Amino acid sequence: MRFWNRSKKRKTLCRIMAMVFLSCLCLVGCTEEDGAEEISEKYSVSEDRELIVYTSHKENVYLPIIREFEDRTGIWVRLRSGGTEEMLQEARKASEAGECDVMFGGGVESYEANRELFLPYASREEGSLNPLYRSGEHAWTPFTELPIVLIYNSTLVSKEDAPKGWEDLFDPKWKGQIAFADPYRSGTSYTIFSTMQQVFGEEPEVLLRRFIAQLDGRLLSGSGDVKTRVEDGSFLVGITLEETALRAVREGEDLAMLYPVEGTSAVADGCAVVKNAPHVRNAEQFIDFVAGKDTQEYCTRQLLRRPIRTDIALSDSFEEICLVPFDIEASAAGEKEFLDLWSILWQED
Repeated sequence: MRFWNRSKKRKTLCRIMAMVFLSCLCLVGCTEEDGAEEISEKYSVSEDRELIVYTSHKENVYLPIIREFEDRTGIWVRLRSGGTEEMLQEARKASEAGECDVMFGGGVESYEANRELFLPYASREEGSLNPLYRSGEHAWTPFTELPIVLIYNSTLVSKEDAPKGWEDLFDPKWKGQIAFADPYRSGTSYTIFSTMQQVFGEEPEVLLRRFIAQLDGRLLSGSGDVKTRVEDGSFLVGITLEETALRAVREGEDLAMLYPVEGTSAVADGCAVVKNAPHVRNAEQFIDFVAGKDTQEYCTRQLLRRPIRTDIALSDSFEEICLVPFDIEASAAGEKEFLDLWSILWQED
């Protein structure tokens, strides 16, 4: 099933049904690598028609995109999914064994921090991508633009009482009420902290001590839990991505969203070819596909993600936002220090 206009040039009906059937089987079985290998062997997928993708995206993002990629190209995807930091670590191990082709998802500051893991590739779509989000040395390709926003439970917190910006989060009334994910699992959490650091201009340890104290020992296992736990009232406020908040509001959940008054970051997430990829050409096709206009329009219209192409207009779903100057290279350089500090300070707290 295509999520945009389907070409009329098709092969036989049997071929289409076989492709869709095999695609579904691969995606159902590919969360475990062994199962994916068994499917490939069973259906005799040739080596030149395979692609191994490690992703930190949620299923609602990666599933329709990968299905469409398979449908258009006849390349079958084996998939592993998890948190950004987890997938980067696994991709590094898989790279050494020549068993990973593409990393898909996670903020580009994490890609910068792991630049040596990736094989440079200049996408065919490069000329249509916003220069603000391009990698100077083609180490990675941006996927979508993701502003950081604040959310709150609209039933339990009034609009007047809700935090209006980053500084408000440190009000004593929100202590222990801020939904935030473990940064060892969520790349978004590091983007959030790096944004706060660049807004406040504080030393990492000073800000991190203040923030950890405000969390009051409460930490979520993944970024996907932030929206859920604010909506069910377990936490009153949270920090998440714009697209997550917009979808929740559109679906009528008990959530409200706001952009911090001090400004916020809009860091792109990325995709990249992994070094020692066994299917380099297929990986390059995938990079071109996700950066292509069809995919970007789908992401904007259906997933409520801002495109990184300059030839796509934003819909009324998106507001103008105040962006802080965000130094991606500085953020990437500080990621290891942050994680080391987090490990020490969180245990102290």
